[in-house]
Amino acid sequence: MQIYGPSHVHGPHGLNGPHTNRAPGAQPAKPSASPADQVDISAAAEAAINATETGESRAELVARVRGEIADGSYETPEKLDAALDRLLDEIS
Repeated sequence: MQIYGPSHVHGPHGLNGPHTNRAPGAQPAKPSASPADQVDISAAAEAAINATETGESRAELVARVRGEIADGSYETPEKLDAALDRLLDEIS
């Protein structure tokens, strides 16, 4: 379906192509000589990828932390103080 403004709607098109979106009187687009697409991965993204690839040691860490949370030994006054200090540094 092509829509040319709020009051000009064309009916449905068949499922088989080719379908184009052209305004009335528009010239067909010429192929451009643009460069190929490129992806740049940041250092943070690279670190996240590497962290997921080292699954065994990460799984051990997650299991240990879950166990500490379950038995109530994860949150200590020292950890809470350090977290609070980091939070205050970040917001000030």
